Order: sequence, then structure tokens, then C-alpha cells
Amino acid sequence: MSKIMVIGIAGGTGSGKTTITRRLIERFGGDVSVIHHDNYYKAHHDMPYEERALLNYDHPDAFDTDMLIEHLKLLKQGQSVQCPVYDYSIHDRTDKTITIRPTRVIVVEGILIYENKELCDQMDIKIFVDADADVRILRRIVRDVRDRGRSLESVINQYLSTVKPMHEAFVEPSKRRADVIVPEGGHNLVALDMVIQRVRAHLESEED
Repeated sequence: MSKIMVIGIAGGTGSGKTTITRRLIERFGGDVSVIHHDNYYKAHHDMPYEERALLNYDHPDAFDTDMLIEHLKLLKQGQSVQCPVYDYSIHDRTDKTITIRPTRVIVVEGILIYENKELCDQMDIKIFVDADADVRILRRIVRDVRDRGRSLESVINQYLSTVKPMHEAFVEPSKRRADVIVPEGGHNLVALDMVIQRVRAHLESEED
């Protein structure tokens, strides 16, 4: 079986990770699969909604990263996996799953994926998307209010109480494990082109 390249794309909330991921999918289509760390939030079915809403979702312990590592290993062995699906509106994992198939390039995306060394060790390229804190909070407000049905007040409260301190405690230090740091995310066309060239070289080498 041909070698699978695993690319990590990390960075703070609203940094532009999704834009780079989207560009890779647009460019390489079916050769790329994406695993979102957010889908591996731990399930809390036994907890009332009010309590789930108060959990710290920006701490490494909020994620079932061991399951993600196991799924990534299976994909690299050529096996499909059933990825869990997380619903932000209820702050809980759903009973649905998404089938992720082993493709020649797998992107792992999330704010805290470099915090875990074992997960890092599964990756061939580790990209950290950097953006100013004020830009990131504004993007997060727009996304959470528009796409996740949140109130402006709740987004700001969450940012100040957990997102910002967790970013400083875990996300920013994890940047040291990155191979490439990309300022301005998907708007950095030079960096984006370098990533695209690296992926293309991998795909073409596998064809030979």
C-alpha cells in the first residue's frame, strides 16, 4: 500500500486553520481526508445541559485524544474508521458517526493537536497557523454567533474565562512542536503554496 502523509494543522481559535484545510481539499480533492479534533470531544450524556455548558472545552482533558490517535493509526494501516460527531448546540457528542477512509493525505486539524506528543509523532508535517489575538476573537465571535447559535455575551464570557487562558497555557507553548509556522493563515499565499507543493511532491512520488 502507498504511504499515507499526515499533516497537522494547529493554531488558536479563529487563526485560519480551516481556510488552509479547505484550500488543500479544493486543490487535491479525493486524495485528502480531514480529521477534526473537535469531533473527539468527550461524551457527557449523563450530565445536564446546564452543566455541560460550563465545562472547559479548551483544556486538553476535554478531548478523547487517545481515540483520535487510535483512529489515525488504523487509517495509516489502510483501514476506514468511524469518527464521532460532536454537536456544539447541545455541548455533547451525538450518536452519529462519519466514515473516514484512508486517503494518500490525511489532515488532522485542531487547536490542541500539538499538545500531545504521541499524536505529534503520527504526523509527517506539523503546521501552526498564527494570527493576532484580536483577529482571532473577532473571527470566533462571528463564527459562534452565526454558525453555532451562541449569544454574543456567552462567546465573550467563554473567551475570557477559558479560551484565552487555555490558549496561553497550552496552545501557544505547543507551537514549539511545529515544523512550519504560518502567519495570517490561509491568506498567506506564499506559505500556502509551499504546503501545496509539498503535498503535490508526495502524491507524484507515490505515482512513480
